[in-house]
Amino acid sequence: MPALPPGEPLPRFGDRRRMRVGLLGGSFNPAHAGHLHVAHLARRRLGLDQVWLLVSPGNVLKPRAGMAPFADRLDAARALADGRRVLATGIEAALGTRYSIDTLRRLRQRFPRVAFVWVMGADILLQLPRWRRWRELAALAPFVVLPRPGYTARALAGQAARRLHAARRPAAAAPCLADAVPPAWTLLAVPLHPASASAIRAARKGAVP
Repeated sequence: MPALPPGEPLPRFGDRRRMRVGLLGGSFNPAHAGHLHVAHLARRRLGLDQVWLLVSPGNVLKPRAGMAPFADRLDAARALADGRRVLATGIEAALGTRYSIDTLRRLRQRFPRVAFVWVMGADILLQLPRWRRWRELAALAPFVVLPRPGYTARALAGQAARRLHAARRPAAAAPCLADAVPPAWTLLAVPLHPASASAIRAARKGAVP
């Protein structure tokens, strides 16, 4: 597990204050404007105090080839975040967790007064059954799904959406989602952002002389 870069600040607010926090996890390989777009949309529509960009030390579902160093990915996420409403953090490296279920359990222990909401794209909803103990994850925190081109319809017809059909809330209930008893989730019909990490990596690779 990579060491946390020197000076990495852990989120400090949740241990003393009641807050509503969105968790947007990922490789951020690289971080881009689309991530910030999602963070701001989720914060506004769900009435969140903050969104934390959880930069993963390593994604077990993604190949290591082409993965930028953890410190570089974290720096790129920090450059997007404002440090107040949107925080970029390598807290998973500090906690030593590898799977989202373990990260969420540790965060709930560390920040018992925070109401966490998992923020994900439709592509993540589609692959959710591949995550370790995904049903337990859904039972620990509500989650909000944002559309992704080519994934949304398949995700809504997929295993996770079917299994959690009774827990789906209308989009109009999004402002109350953070306070809902999980499992609870909703899909937000929001404008899409064209940025794509894979497209950015491909463009960078093509630009190399």
